[in-house]
Formats: sequence, structure tokens, C-alpha cells
Amino acid sequence: MLGSCSRDEQVGPVIVSVIGTDKQLAEPLKSVMSPASKLILEATAQGIVAFDESGQIVPALAQRWIVEDEGRSYIFRLRRARWPDGSHITAPEVARLLEARIKSNLALDPLGDLEVVREVVPMTGEVIEIRLSAARPYFLQMLAQPQMAITGPDGGTGPYRKQKRANTYFLRPVDDPMAHAGEDMPEIPAWHNRVVRAERAAKAISRFKLGLSQLVLGGRLADLPLLSKSGVDNSSVHIDPVQGLLGLAVTGRSAFLDDDPIREALSAAIERERLLANFAIGGWGITDMLMPQQLDLPRPPSAPRWHGLSISERRNFAANAVNQWRSANGAVPVLRIALPEGAGARILFQLISSDLRRIGVPSRQVPIDDDEADLRLIDEVAAYDSAAWYLGRLSCARKVHCSEAADVKLSEAAIAPTEDARFALLADAEALVVAHAGYIPLAAPVRWSLATRLLNGFTSSPRARHPLNHLFRATN
Repeated sequence: MLGSCSRDEQVGPVIVSVIGTDKQLAEPLKSVMSPASKLILEATAQGIVAFDESGQIVPALAQRWIVEDEGRSYIFRLRRARWPDGSHITAPEVARLLEARIKSNLALDPLGDLEVVREVVPMTGEVIEIRLSAARPYFLQMLAQPQMAITGPDGGTGPYRKQKRANTYFLRPVDDPMAHAGEDMPEIPAWHNRVVRAERAAKAISRFKLGLSQLVLGGRLADLPLLSKSGVDNSSVHIDPVQGLLGLAVTGRSAFLDDDPIREALSAAIERERLLANFAIGGWGITDMLMPQQLDLPRPPSAPRWHGLSISERRNFAANAVNQWRSANGAVPVLRIALPEGAGARILFQLISSDLRRIGVPSRQVPIDDDEADLRLIDEVAAYDSAAWYLGRLSCARKVHCSEAADVKLSEAAIAPTEDARFALLADAEALVVAHAGYIPLAAPVRWSLATRLLNGFTSSPRARHPLNHLFRATN
């Protein structure tokens, strides 16, 4: 059994199911935010640094680094590594590929903090410097994201090499030739290998329950109800203590949604306490606020105007706004709410739609990728610990109902000459975003995994990252 494995015993590879699709595993850079794409990227194409199983920054392609110029210069010494074709990796190659990843990520998040990168410079064959226009204390967290993977046409530098086998990927640890100079390469124990497949949550849970896999990754709120019906032992269920955004972004433009009191009313009408009753998750927190804590704001996060009112008072407040709009404009339109597939998403819709119906707003559920959606679920774990991440996800570049004034403040914050000026501008932007009410906060994101007790290195992660080479306490 896998449970009796040690560094010397020969057992089979760890079988891993990740909730997603084959395409996400095969073409991860085309869907970098999906769990399957992130998993295969961090397994086969590590970045400069990475997250370990507890969410801490650890060396990856860089073996060490120093920070200079008051946080505006990061100098990395690369470890000796090879591309899949056996050629040595050089600093100029890494610098070029890293600049490409930065550019690609900025296309998704133009107001994100990667905008602070001024240049990436190869200093020698093994050393690169990243120069910033302003210091960012969480810059290493940004570089550790799986979507910052350094990869070429044939793959990256590990920690695994992948080989496609039918509908799965066989992952074999990358050998370190420098560790065995002048010696024959030792045979890799079978339990160091991984077999990864992407599949629907129901199939992944069933496979795990039957003992056909040892690990399931990528679970979200949409599929959470499947666990309670599956009979999987609670000791195998791991809930990550993550922070981020789980709520509805206003994405439609209409006379109804362009009305400021209406957007405020939609958020006020939702009884978030019912989420806790319908999703039994220990330690899960609901919220009516954009940010979960102060982070780098100079003051506590802003609350909506109706914060602190009882649910009956909020419903009266919201119904009055809807009635006034109806009197001036006519019938209230049916709101299209875009949610992912899954039993959890259906429960979420039922709760939200019933609350909206109470204030006279009809709604219907549509697919998450519906371009005509009026409200769309945002379900993302915060990539780094800054108000800038939360505000960037609700900027005009994200095609949500946004505050242009907040975007201006966020842009000014990116180039602020001092830390105090930056914090003040972030606070201004946060207050504007909250007042605009283009986002309806619901709760913290939910990330769950299934792991057998035999994977004694597996632990819940505040970053929802579970590196496949950290599944055992023994070095693998």
C-alpha cells in the first residue's frame, strides 16, 4: 500500500485527479486561471520562485536572490537547469520568457501590480535582475503564481517532465545531473512519479472513493454538495483557508443596472447568512465587503451604506429603490446571472434569485461564459496580499460595471512617489469601488481537495497551491 511507502520502498506512482478538462492540461497557457492549467504549469514549468505546500515562497528556477535599492531591485541567481531537449538554460532566455509572461498577464490585468516592472536584465549567464519603478513588498508572491511559469515550446524545467499516456499525463521528476556528477543516475522510485488526469468533479470523487486515486485537486463551491452525498470520509476532505473574491460582478449595461441605487439595492437584498446554512463549511466566512481585511490600506476596509442593517431593513431599503425605478421606467428586466455548472452553483442561484424576487427583481441562470450576462460570478483566490489585487479585478479593463474615477486612482497609485501616497490612493480607489457597487460580495472563495492520509506532506494551503513534489514529508 502507498501508506507503507518510504524512501527505499518501491510502490506505484501517486494518482491525481484535477477538476477540469483535458484541454486545460494540454494547453495550460490558454486557460491559465483554471485549476488544471495551474497544476500542470507548476508541475512542469516552474517560475523564478514558487509557493510550497504551506503558501510560503521557496526557490524554484532561482536558487537564491537578494533585494536591493530599497525594494526596487531583485537579483536572482539561477540554478543550473536544462530544457527538455537537454540544452542548458541561460539568463538571457529566462529574461526574455519572463518578460513575455509579464506582458501576457498585464493583458489580463492592465492595472495589476506587474505594471511596476520596469525591465528584466540578464546580468551574466546565470544571473538576472528585475528592476521595479517602485517597491512592492509582495513582489515575490506575484512571481510565484503558476501563470508566471518559465516555459518554452517543449515545456519547462520541472520539477517534473510530462509524457502523455492516453487521457493522462505521466510525470517523472527531473534529474539533477550536477548532484550525481561522474556517477550513474540512480533509479527513480516509482512513488516519486505522478499520474495526472483532468475530469469532472463527480468522476474524480468517485475514483477517489474507490481507491483508484490518492488525490483530488481543484474543488470549488460549485461542486461542494457532491462531497456530502459521496460518503467520502471527512478526514480526507481539506478546505484551504484562502482569501479573495467570491461574488457577483455587474457585467451588463442597461438603464436598470446603470442606476446607482439599483446596484446598491441588489447587494443589500441578499441574505448571505443563508449561504452558511446551505453550505456546511467549517470556518467559512460570508461578507458584504470588498476586502477581507485592511492589508495595505491606511484604514479599515470600506463598508456599504446599508452595512449593519437587519435583513428586513435591507429588503425594505432595496424594494423602495426598485419600486422607484419601476415607477419612472416601467417593468423591471429579468437579470441573467452567469454561474458555472454544478450543484453548488444551482443552490447559489436559488438563494440569490429568491432574495431578488422578494424585492421585485426576476432572474434566471445562464452559463458562466454567456456574453450577455448581467451578473457574473467571480471566484478567485487573491494572488498577493494587496488592495491593488482586489481593485484590479474590478477595474474597467475586466469588463465589469466599473468606476472610472477609481481606475484613475489605481493608475496613480502604481506610480506614486512614496509608500504613503500609494496607500492613500489605494484607499481612495477602494472607497470609490465600494460606493459604485459594481460588485456584490458574498463570501470568501471555497477551495477543497481530497487526499488520503498516506500523503503525509499534504496540507491545507492559504494560497490553494498543492505542489505535487511536496506530497510526502520525505524528500521527493
